[in-house]
Amino acid sequence: MSSARKMPPPGRPTMPIRFALGQCALGALLVAHSGSGLCAILLGDRPEALRDELRQRFPQAELIDGAADAERLLAQVAGFVEAPWIGLDLPLDLHGTAFQQRVWQALRAIPAGSTLSYAELAARIGAPKAVRAVAGACAANALAVAIPCHRVLRSDGGLSGYRWGVARKRALLEREGRE
Repeated sequence: MSSARKMPPPGRPTMPIRFALGQCALGALLVAHSGSGLCAILLGDRPEALRDELRQRFPQAELIDGAADAERLLAQVAGFVEAPWIGLDLPLDLHGTAFQQRVWQALRAIPAGSTLSYAELAARIGAPKAVRAVAGACAANALAVAIPCHRVLRSDGGLSGYRWGVARKRALLEREGRE
């Protein structure tokens, strides 16, 4: 009988998550990665709140603060916030439903400086009636800027809710030459 080893689910103690906290033009920034790629890019006003959010997202993980590799990723993500045209091509460790993953993949295909409405995004993934579900997938995104949900607008072109605040959404779009 074969004794194939099962991989533990994400966030188990056997899976360390390295992270770093810093500042960028949008406020506090937390960047975290597992062995598979970036698993969180969080924006906020207070570093402590971002650390708490990471703990809530991965309650069983061994969180390692300030690792050198996480510090390098933090600098890379902060640089991307400042200059989105440079691109951010890093491996991602996505945790979500199959539907969320479809939405997030479609979001990654929206180039900097471009936007879509929630309805257009729903149509693009082949679920034109799932506009609210698309909005929910955007809200569940824990990888700010890497999965650019800030590029999704209301049907009238206006800014709507953004997990990290409408002011940050506006600032990101301005940096990309959209607003």
